[in-house]
This record gives sequence, C-alpha cells and structure tokens, in this order.
Amino acid sequence: MRALLKLTVLVWMLMLVAGCAAPVAAPAAPAGDAAPAAGSDAAAPADLLADIQARGVLRISTDPAYPPQSELVADAQRPADTKCSGEERTASELTGFDIDVAAAIAAALGVEPCFVTPDWTLITGGSWAGRWDLSVGSMTITPERMTKLYFAQPYYTTPAAFFVHEANTTLAAPADLSGKKVGACAGCTYEFYLDGSLQIPGETIEFVVTDTEFTGYDTDTSALQDLALGDGVRLDGVLTALPTGAGFIANGNPLKQLGEPVYFEYLAPAIDKASPLDTTSFRAAVDAAVQALHADGTLKQLAEQYYGVDLANAAAAFDIAGLEQ
Repeated sequence: MRALLKLTVLVWMLMLVAGCAAPVAAPAAPAGDAAPAAGSDAAAPADLLADIQARGVLRISTDPAYPPQSELVADAQRPADTKCSGEERTASELTGFDIDVAAAIAAALGVEPCFVTPDWTLITGGSWAGRWDLSVGSMTITPERMTKLYFAQPYYTTPAAFFVHEANTTLAAPADLSGKKVGACAGCTYEFYLDGSLQIPGETIEFVVTDTEFTGYDTDTSALQDLALGDGVRLDGVLTALPTGAGFIANGNPLKQLGEPVYFEYLAPAIDKASPLDTTSFRAAVDAAVQALHADGTLKQLAEQYYGVDLANAAAAFDIAGLEQ
C-alpha cells in the first residue's frame, strides 16, 4: 500500500512538472510544405505552386464562347495519357488566343493545362474554393476585381468598341448611342462603362455614351446575335472587344464598327485571393512566365496570329509591381 502511495505521488509530481514546463515547439516545416494531416504518410504541399507541380496539372478557367480568344474544337480527341479529369477539357479540345497563352503558362510551370468553364460571375467573384487555380479568360484589371483577385502581368490589351447594324445610317459616332438600347455582357467592364462606373488602372476613361437603356447578356456573342437581327427593337448597339466584334463580322454577320474605340483594357491572368493554399510563389511564377512570353516574342506572335495586330506590346510595359494587391 505504501509502495503504491509512493508511486502515485511520483507520477503526480512528474505530471505537475510537465504541465508547468514551456511547450516544445514543433520543427518548422520546410518552405512550401504544410504539416502532415492526421493519419497521412507524407506532408501535403502548403502552397499552391507546390500543389500544382505535385499533381502535374494546372486547372484553368476560361470561357469557350469567345472566339478568337477561346472556343471548343469540334470532334476533338482527348490525349490518352491526359491527367485532366473527365469534367475538365484538355488543350486539344479548345482553341484560341487565351487557350494558347494558358497552355504556354502551364508549360513554363512544367505541368499539363486542364480547362474548366464556370460562369463568368463565379470567376470574377473569387472564393473559388480550389476548384481551379488560375483564370486565363481575357479578364480586365479593375479596382473592384482586385478586392477579390490577384492579377499577374497582363498578357495583352484590347480596345473596347461599339458596333451597330450595317444597315443603320442614323448613328455616326459612339456618342450617338446615348439614350439608345445598348447591349453588353452582364457584370463585365462593358456594363461598367455604360453605367459610368468603370475604372482601369493606368487608363483615363472618357464616358462619351450615357443614359443608355442597357440589356445584359450571358456573353458578348449573344448580344451581337441580337444586334444582327436588325429589327431595332432589341438593340441599337453593342459594346464589346474590338477583336470580338470584328471576328463576328468576319463570320458574315451584318454589323459594322461605330467610330473609334472608347477605351483600352489590360487583360491578365487572375488568382483567387481566398485560395485555401498560399499563392505567393504561384503568383511569382505566373508573373515570370508571362514576362518571359513577352520577352521572347511569343505573345506578340500569338496576338498577330489571332487578331492580325500586335496587342501585346503595351501589356509588356505595364507595371504590375505598381499595383497595390
């Protein structure tokens, strides 16, 4: 009994000493690594770049309804050795300027590009919950979007222009659309221009069209299709990217550009600020990849291939470090 009492006291004293001692800090995880999850055999990557390189896949959101930026390839064949899931599209199933740029960024990271096509508002709204890693969908840098997204070095610029039906003889300049029925993509920079709220870093904007009767569309193409009906009931004009409108006309549709472009946009890859993994190294890697594509002339060549003009030069000179992100 006495021996048992002595043992009990000894155990109690050891517990007391352990409770008063300062906790021993766990060894710091190597940069880019997180502490292993309970029951796991290996540490999971703590940052997004490490995670992407570990899985060998860069998940990219884009919009397949915006030729020549991006569109589906009819009867495309998926590579047998693709790492893309069944819900993702491979680079061979899409074509366009954005697709080639995204594939080049993935190549610079040493991984395969896999594409998803969520609704535009889901992309610009942030909080992607890790469903995709990067947006390469001709997204304009704006202060509002910068509250939810990080932007990498812009890969090109594009002019925004108004289009009207080719039979229209009453409208001679963009200002003539003031008070008229104008369509554009809902929730995008064109709508913000039309309501007078658009801000673009590095750009001074003059709002020459005011008080429009606005109609929002899921895509610019849908707005252009309504305008092409030519009945004047649905729309008098559409504001969109000049290459998008020009491509629509090149496909045989009865529209024409109205005057000169009203502003220019810087378009850049975007990364979710609410990412569950640290994006610091990933953002630096994407910046470096885009800057290298500018430096070696790849972006200039792609822009001339898809648009017939160099739209990349001004984007190369954009001071991404000057943005407060």
